[in-house]
Amino acid sequence: MDELDQSLISLLRQDARMNIADLAHKLGVSRGTVTNRIRKLEDSQVIVGYTVKLRPEAEPDRIRAWMGIMVEGNHGRKVVASLLGEPGVASLHDTNGRWDLLAELEARSMGELSQVLERIRLVPGIRGTETNIHLSTYR
Repeated sequence: MDELDQSLISLLRQDARMNIADLAHKLGVSRGTVTNRIRKLEDSQVIVGYTVKLRPEAEPDRIRAWMGIMVEGNHGRKVVASLLGEPGVASLHDTNGRWDLLAELEARSMGELSQVLERIRLVPGIRGTETNIHLSTYR
């Protein structure tokens, strides 16, 4: 990826609905260039999708939490595969430090969150977890 691709991605991160003409104008290139760059970024799977990003206040009943996960030995791949299939896991990150993985969890109620936690704790290869509920999001 070159500087133009990086700038294009930056603009799309700010507003994924920005039209091609506006992107071209902001980047100082033609609409065809922007269209081709987006197509290449999608074809090479640098861009894998577009999504809607909601303010946390827009879903006041949704419960979000972070879970630090410690993996036993070399079971990382199996644990990751299991967690990617868990509907309560909104995102999963490999990290360093005390926890091997960091999972962002989402649930519609405390009961549902409890069920998600129970399912995750039963995944073979997980040695320990620690969960913290999101209270406020500032950015």
